[in-house]
Amino acid sequence: MIGTTSHLSGKPITNPLAKDAVMKVLVSPEQGWQDHVMRVIELGPDGYTPFHSHPWPHINYVIEGQGELRLGETLTPVEAGAYAFIPAGTEHQFRNAGTAKFSFICIVPKEGHI
Repeated sequence: MIGTTSHLSGKPITNPLAKDAVMKVLVSPEQGWQDHVMRVIELGPDGYTPFHSHPWPHINYVIEGQGELRLGETLTPVEAGAYAFIPAGTEHQFRNAGTAKFSFICIVPKEGHI
């Protein structure tokens, strides 16, 4: 399977603790990856994901833009090429810190895809 994110429709993240956030699923059990889901999260200017934690880890890779990753109380600037492993149970949040779209890959076990 080969594709591009520009051809995928995004699903708005409707959590009230998120702002201007859209999720696009790239690879999931539907495409044959039985245990994980690879998605792209796109944040508009001033957009952010909820500050939250969950019982599964995930892996992130920044594709474009400038943002911030909050892990617990630590805030780290991130940009294209940055990656992060977020352990299970760790509070975290991504924020767009620029004026253009900020997007990153997020890989979670299938039970973490909500």
